[in-house]
Amino acid sequence: MRIAINCADLDHNRIDGTRVYIKECLNRFGAFDNSNIFTLYHKIEFNPELKPKIYSNYQDRPIPYPFWWVQTRLGFELNYTLPDVCWMPIQQVPFLAERKTKIVITIHDLAFKYFPQHFPLRDRLKLDFFTETAVKRADKIIAISEATKSDILKFYPKTKPEKIKVIYHGVDAENFSRKTISEKSRKVLKKYGIKARYLLYVGALQPRKNLETLVKAFEKLKESGDKKIQLVLAGVPAWKTKKLLEKIENSAFKKDIILTGKVSFEDLPIIYQKAQIFVFPSLYEGFGIPILEAWASKVPVIVADNSSLKEIGGEGVLKFETRNSYDLLKKINILLKHDIIKKELIEKGTKNLAEFNWEKCARETLNFIKS
Repeated sequence: MRIAINCADLDHNRIDGTRVYIKECLNRFGAFDNSNIFTLYHKIEFNPELKPKIYSNYQDRPIPYPFWWVQTRLGFELNYTLPDVCWMPIQQVPFLAERKTKIVITIHDLAFKYFPQHFPLRDRLKLDFFTETAVKRADKIIAISEATKSDILKFYPKTKPEKIKVIYHGVDAENFSRKTISEKSRKVLKKYGIKARYLLYVGALQPRKNLETLVKAFEKLKESGDKKIQLVLAGVPAWKTKKLLEKIENSAFKKDIILTGKVSFEDLPIIYQKAQIFVFPSLYEGFGIPILEAWASKVPVIVADNSSLKEIGGEGVLKFETRNSYDLLKKINILLKHDIIKKELIEKGTKNLAEFNWEKCARETLNFIKS
């Protein structure tokens, strides 16, 4: 069998959950299957931090092209080589791909349907158009959570439920649980300007992440007298960040709000492990890999009570009313003041990790692609 895979996202500088997912699957496909041929299509060269393991039955195939790469260059290549199946781990397919080639897509989320105002107009229109055509054309669909599957059936009701399979993401639990010598930890924290106990968020800075609610809750926490605590927002600005950045700049506690910018893979586990609480306040998520990373780091987790966050979090997280900064503050104080509750939550989160691992994700994904 000849399996084509769109890996173009692994060329990008910005690292997010989708790109980690692609890399982790590719790191394992070749170990599970050494008889079939995998062709990895991308544009130029892999981001060194996202470069997957290359097995003997992998063909690394960079094919540069200046615009509409999926629809033009990749589409032409698929029609020329006619692979048996093509995995598109993004919400897009080449329109002109021959029907002889089976198409399997991964749908990560449909946030643009729920919160169109949080996306640049051009991006939203592209997502809307490409996702609809991808869902129609795909022979099979991978949804990364039951919540995402429900959203697919809600917004694309003509989709047959039996062609959708839910496959959960995983986490490199060993990497996030590995302890680091104290001196290295101190250097990492100093590097990012972290000087005290802190609440942590990890992810892109964009409106859907609901970070203004987190900042409001943090301000209330500081006003209540907790002077020696910081808020660390570990991630890079994505889009429409002006309002958030202005709120931080105008905050009376802006010196205690740390914007780390890009955090390296090497530093990230330390940033997690040293946090008092991990807060994921997003308005909507297709999955939420940072929840797993925090669990593996033995950090208690608070999430907004919506979408896949309550599905993935289960009993291993505290939930707050999504836009209610007072309720978020209440949950933060519970964990800061009650060590027993904090310990119980960490234990539940650690136990939940057994359900989420990249080996399981990659094996189920490959089997579904080949079936």
